[in-house]
Amino acid sequence: MARGQGRQSKRARDKSVEDDIDRLFQLALGEFTRARDALAAKLRKDGALEKAKEVKGLPKPSISAWVANQLYWHNRKAFDRLLTASEAFRAAQAAQLAGNSADIRAPIAARREALTELAKHASPMLRAAGHASSRETTRRVAMNLEALATYGDSPGAPKPGRLTADLDPPGFEALAALLPRSGDRPPRGSTPTRVIPFSHPKPQPTPKKHAAKEDVRHQVAQRRARETEMRRTLRDAERGLEKANRNAKNVHNTMKTVDARAKEMEKRRAALERQLENADADADSAHQEILRIARRAEEAARAVEEAERAVQRAREALKDL
Repeated sequence: MARGQGRQSKRARDKSVEDDIDRLFQLALGEFTRARDALAAKLRKDGALEKAKEVKGLPKPSISAWVANQLYWHNRKAFDRLLTASEAFRAAQAAQLAGNSADIRAPIAARREALTELAKHASPMLRAAGHASSRETTRRVAMNLEALATYGDSPGAPKPGRLTADLDPPGFEALAALLPRSGDRPPRGSTPTRVIPFSHPKPQPTPKKHAAKEDVRHQVAQRRARETEMRRTLRDAERGLEKANRNAKNVHNTMKTVDARAKEMEKRRAALERQLENADADADSAHQEILRIARRAEEAARAVEEAERAVQRAREALKDL
C-alpha cells in the first residue's frame, strides 16, 4: 500500500513539474529566462537535481518559435483543427496509395483554413509583444506550424507548445524510416501512420480469369495514373524542400553575420564606455585643478593689493620728511 502511494506521489510530483514547464512556455518572451532560472532553483532546493538541470538547460525560444507556442496554448481549437486535418490528409493519401478511393481535397482545404486562421492571430500577437511582424518572421511561424502538423505524434516528434527553435519539415529519409516495410500489415485496430507515405502504390490482386480484359486495362491505367501523380507530388515536394533548405541556410548565414556585427558593436560600446569613464575622471581632475589655480590667483591678487598699499604708505611717509 505504501509503495503504491509512493508511486502515485511521484507521478503527481512529475506532473506538477511538467505543468510548471508548460507555464514557462506560456509566459511573455522577456519573462522566460528569469522564470526558468527560478523554477530550476526551486527544483534544486526540493532535491530534484536531474529535473533542475533539465529545466536550467531549456534555451529561450526564438520569437517565431514563441509565437507558435502561444498559438498552441491560446488558440487550441484552431490548432487542433490543423492537426486533425493533417491526419485526415495522411489517411486519405495512404488510402489512395493502397489503391482505394479517398477524398483528399477536403482535408487539404481544412488544413489550409486552419493555417490561415492561426496566421491571422500571429501578427497581432507579435505586435502586442512589441516585436515587428515582418514577412520573414511570419513565414517562420507558418513553417513551424506546418512542421508540427506534419510530424503529428510520430515517434520523436517535437512537442507542441514547447518549441525553443524553428523546425524544419521532416525529410523524406525520416518519413521513409517511419513507413511500414513492404508486405507488412498494421495490426487490426492500430493507429494509422502519422507520416505522409511516398512509396509506390501497393499492387492490386491479380484479376480473376473471368474478368474482362477491358477491366484489367482500366485498372492498370488507373494505377499508372496514380503513380504518375505521386511521382509529380514527390518531385514538387523535393523542390520545395531544397528551396526551404537554401532559404534556411541563407538565414543562418545572415544570423551569423548579424551576430558577429552585434558582438563587434558590443565591444566598441564597451570601449567607448571605458573612454567616457576616463574622460569623466580627467574632467573631474581638471575641474579640481582649476579650483586650486583660482584660489592661488585670489591669493596673488590680495598680495598685489597689500604690496600696492605698502608702496603707497612708504611714498606718503617719504613726503612727510
